[in-house]
Amino acid sequence: MTDRPASWRMPNAKQMEKMAAALSRKATVPPALAPNNDLPPEYWQALLEEARAKPSGSSIAALRLGEIVQHLLRVNCRRCNRCIEIQRLDAVRLYGQRAVWKDVGLRLLDDTCTQRTGRHEEDGCWPFYDAP
Repeated sequence: MTDRPASWRMPNAKQMEKMAAALSRKATVPPALAPNNDLPPEYWQALLEEARAKPSGSSIAALRLGEIVQHLLRVNCRRCNRCIEIQRLDAVRLYGQRAVWKDVGLRLLDDTCTQRTGRHEEDGCWPFYDAP
């Protein structure tokens, strides 16, 4: 045991004022949500407004060539970073108006693919349909 009294563990007046100020600052910050609490309605409203403002870019892949309004169609490969562009009229002339752009773009990429391994799972390009 030491000769020190128990009072050495108590903070001095300045330290106690500093801790009180820190506690008062924490009280002004809104408390965090617990995992089982519902999110505020403002959060959900912001999510809905964001979804309406930015349409998804993958919807062009599901359209038929006759339904697409862009003059230039572009498909990128995420694997080898190749980009193939074709005019919509040329694609219609080659594949027909009823052809789906997703199928046409995949065929265009696969015709010139350089990533051939011989394994079905790894062969070919990974298409990403972009609207210029």
